[in-house]
Amino acid sequence: MSAPLRVLVTGGNGQLGRDVRDVLAGRIPCGGLPPEALDESILPPIGSGTFEVLSTDIDTLDLVDRDAVRDAVEGFGPDLVLHGGAFTAVDACESDVDTAFAVNAMGTRHMAEAAVAVGAHLVYVSTDYVFDGTSDDPYVEWDTPAPRSVYGRSKLGGEQEVRSLCGPAGTIVRTAWVSGAHGANMVKTVRRLAAASPDSTLRFVDDQHGCPTFTADLARAVVRLGADRRPGTFHVTNQGETTWFGFVREVLAASGHDPARVEPIGTADLDPPRPAPRPANSRLDNAALRLSGLPALPRWEGALARLVAALPDEP
Repeated sequence: MSAPLRVLVTGGNGQLGRDVRDVLAGRIPCGGLPPEALDESILPPIGSGTFEVLSTDIDTLDLVDRDAVRDAVEGFGPDLVLHGGAFTAVDACESDVDTAFAVNAMGTRHMAEAAVAVGAHLVYVSTDYVFDGTSDDPYVEWDTPAPRSVYGRSKLGGEQEVRSLCGPAGTIVRTAWVSGAHGANMVKTVRRLAAASPDSTLRFVDDQHGCPTFTADLARAVVRLGADRRPGTFHVTNQGETTWFGFVREVLAASGHDPARVEPIGTADLDPPRPAPRPANSRLDNAALRLSGLPALPRWEGALARLVAALPDEP
């Protein structure tokens, strides 16, 4: 039997990281489809001894500390780095610019530099926020980024570090509108609001369009792309698109609440307004997956239903 692939995971305690760890351990992530329900080409080579994993997060590895990153990577000697660790508080980034760039750009520089030194392939998880959202069409991987927010600019900085330092030993996975069983996300927020005030009206914007993505599916694709050492940029989202208004209606319906409780509003009507500008169009065309002959992730509506069914009754 061949030696297990050594994988270092950053952001391992986060929303995506927890599901990445499950995939690497051969477990089905919460709300995920069983292997027999998926095209085998989206699955990592699961099996006993397939992966040896070192999972890190902010409490065990400070990405801003170049020496600490180098020591951790050289000490473990990974074949593959799955780099999901980031400062993802979009609105907080607007007022804490240095932290956003220190973690998302410089932290990625440190991780990429260390990965190259040990010959590891690096997968960097990026975001739809690298685009300005003004296109009428879904964004493909070759469209020119033009981020409007500090978060988007800092994540684009991380992309640039991966391209500069890793070259063909780097993969960029852009995703959007992420929800999962672990951590905070829109699905959990909506369920909590609906349960706390059963008779209240919920108001969500109907002029921001995107492709909801679920970590149980995304995690498998991230591991697959890394295990295959596929270079370049990939957009990876669940299939289908909607608005936040449409998404919340579907969350309520899947949770046994009346979707008519949701009222559509415009982004300009948000009170108070969000500090960070959101792209009006966050739709990502998964063109690189399709043109590589790799299967698409499942439809978002089914993925949402599986997640809701797996969550506790009380949000």
